[in-house]
Amino acid sequence: IKHISGFDFATDLYNQAKDLGTTFAFEGVVRIENHEDEKIVYTTKNEYHAKAIIIATGMKRRELGIEREKELTGKGVSYCATCDGMLYKKKDVAVVGGGNTALESITVLSEICNNVYVFVRGNKFRGEQIVVDNILKKENVHIMYNTSLTEIKGDENFVTEITTTNGNYNVDGVFITIGTNPNSELFKNLVSLNEFNEIITDHQTMETSFKNIYAIGDVRDTKIRQILTGMSDAIYAIHD
Repeated sequence: IKHISGFDFATDLYNQAKDLGTTFAFEGVVRIENHEDEKIVYTTKNEYHAKAIIIATGMKRRELGIEREKELTGKGVSYCATCDGMLYKKKDVAVVGGGNTALESITVLSEICNNVYVFVRGNKFRGEQIVVDNILKKENVHIMYNTSLTEIKGDENFVTEITTTNGNYNVDGVFITIGTNPNSELFKNLVSLNEFNEIITDHQTMETSFKNIYAIGDVRDTKIRQILTGMSDAIYAIHD
């Protein structure tokens, strides 16, 4: 696929699953009961009985909560350099964040973009020092410490400029990499979570701390969060 938006790709996946006979219920889950012989899922409308459950609730990227951030998401504002980096080849971009996720994004973007402007809220990076040292050697990476992003500007179609506590910058894209929150709150009393609130799974079967309850994709304790790895998790789960 030469180019396709995340929304269009997700829609195509949904339609393919629907055409193959998958049943969808657009209902909010409010509670799950774990019994020895069955699991019961209670929603805002119904209850469902099953032998097994696969949790695939994903995660939410942490947002800055500044003006026009939501409006320009997908139009220059991104939360994943691995996913969207190639859209900004030979362009100027900004990266917000100072942890390992930010360092990974800077590394990816520095190989693609003309200039990468990095804004770190504190006075140093919080990630692995060996990665920091490699980034500091890159001539097209410009780091501003003790700096926060305060406003994102753009026309109807795309980001054009950002305002920070250190001045204004003309950029084509903004990558916000300040962490993630797994959508695991509903399951905290059902399965075991790690210190990051990710669901702990067996990495061979994707089974959680309870038999026949599985977790796949971004909500589980995984190192790489991509569509392909989520699909791989699902294959392991359904064949257990």
